[in-house]
Amino acid sequence: MNKGVKIGVTGASAVLLVVGGIGAYNVVQAASGTAGGGGSDASHSFDPQTLSSEPPSGAKSVKLARTFLDSWSQRKFDRAAGDTDASATAVPALRGYADGLNLKSLTFAHIVSAGPSTATPGATKVTFDVTAEVAGGTWTYASAVAVLQSANGRTAVHWNNSVLYPGLGDDQSLTAGKLPTDTVKAEVVASDGKTDLSTFASLRDIAATIGKNAKATGGTSGTGVAVVDGTGAGVKALKVFTKGKPPVVRTTIDASLQAVAENAVKDSHLQAKPAGTVALDWRTGHILAIAHTGSDGDIAINGIKSPGSTMKIITSAALFDQAGLNPSSPAPCTDSLTANSQLFHNDPGVSANPGASIAQGFTVSCNTSFIKDGFHYLVHDGDASALHEEAANVFGMGSWSIGGGVATTDPSIPADVQGGDQAAQFIGQGQVTATPLFMASVAATVRGVGFHQPVILAGQQQATAPRPISAGTAGYLQSMMRTVATSGTAAPRLGGLTGVGAKTGTAEEGDHTNGWLTAYNGDIAVAALVEGGSSGVDSAGYVVRHLLTGS
Repeated sequence: MNKGVKIGVTGASAVLLVVGGIGAYNVVQAASGTAGGGGSDASHSFDPQTLSSEPPSGAKSVKLARTFLDSWSQRKFDRAAGDTDASATAVPALRGYADGLNLKSLTFAHIVSAGPSTATPGATKVTFDVTAEVAGGTWTYASAVAVLQSANGRTAVHWNNSVLYPGLGDDQSLTAGKLPTDTVKAEVVASDGKTDLSTFASLRDIAATIGKNAKATGGTSGTGVAVVDGTGAGVKALKVFTKGKPPVVRTTIDASLQAVAENAVKDSHLQAKPAGTVALDWRTGHILAIAHTGSDGDIAINGIKSPGSTMKIITSAALFDQAGLNPSSPAPCTDSLTANSQLFHNDPGVSANPGASIAQGFTVSCNTSFIKDGFHYLVHDGDASALHEEAANVFGMGSWSIGGGVATTDPSIPADVQGGDQAAQFIGQGQVTATPLFMASVAATVRGVGFHQPVILAGQQQATAPRPISAGTAGYLQSMMRTVATSGTAAPRLGGLTGVGAKTGTAEEGDHTNGWLTAYNGDIAVAALVEGGSSGVDSAGYVVRHLLTGS
């Protein structure tokens, strides 16, 4: 099949083709305006309405493809288009190919039959290699055409834009020279302006999403070949001759803290259980780190689980704001308690203390203390919406966009819970769900005395909470969370750390428990979830400690 023969704009080969009959054949064809044959007799031209039941032979298909490609290489666009089944469409497309690429020369090689076409039923596929001298350099690529045959035996190249380049859409074209800026892949970096987020395993998908959706700045265009759409906007670069400097999207991620978080979720104490953590700047809501392990996606921002006793932060705030209580108010800690016909117990190791206060119940994480007070003070005539209102109005619970098109799962504290869930919600069970992202924001709201919606792109508009947390309530919560860290349930991991407030949580899920811990120090707020963790302090506690100490 003469695989090594090249078709090109060379004077000798052009003369030989005309003398040999192929060129002359196409001249007649172009004059007649029909594909695959000459003359005005329609019986001798390609008829797209009466296709043959059999694809053309390989030899016949290659012969027509050579003729078509020879005309194309010589810029005889009318003649080349006459060998297609859509000459009126092919002519401007072929001319646009040459103009868009600033084409200097075009050659084809290795023109061979590849058997029946899978893309065009009834056609034979002919493959070939293309070498194009275009603005900026030499571009080579493999391509193919489909050759059809009508019932009268005449053949034609089936036309679509993929004849110009494989996969080129009908509304797309090619350009060469300076690459459109939107074909240059943006680099998504940390807040230092240089660390590529894709170097962190937990952030690769997030970086890819942000790169596609966020506005990049800076950068310089290189040169090459690109696909552009009907408006001239770049779609993708096909060939790069000279590299430019990619534009960047700067995020709020702290590269050093992110490195700590990546290691923290792999702490050996977790025994390879799925874990997720988020760290925030509590002053601004800027997301400083997101890390996770496990095969079910990013549980740091989408791991929607019952948050267990970490919800007692919001329950306490509701008792202070809506019931007028304070940390010294009674909250008896009994071994068990029945509410709406459902029996509740404390976690193992929590001793009964009938004279306990809210602060004492918070320190040891007594479930019955918060079910007793929550059900008594915050459920009125069957209306148990108080916790939902506190979470939405003070802690900003809602549908957040952290920026860059990154999907996150919203927390949920239903306003219309019924039955036993009316009590279970106060200890983060029942229908209450949250993510480490939300629980980190809860701790940040306490420490920063105000809600700042978490974002991963600085300058993005942030949602606001309808009602700021009061200084009094924030002060109460800070005091109680500090005691949890120094002498309460979080002390085994966080005791001795300066300026730390925390709350542990353990939530039942099916046949296992999930461990939670949320905390803050003078710089960050952080939350962690470990699926299957035995307790919050003995699972999530290790993760949180790493981030609070930066090691």
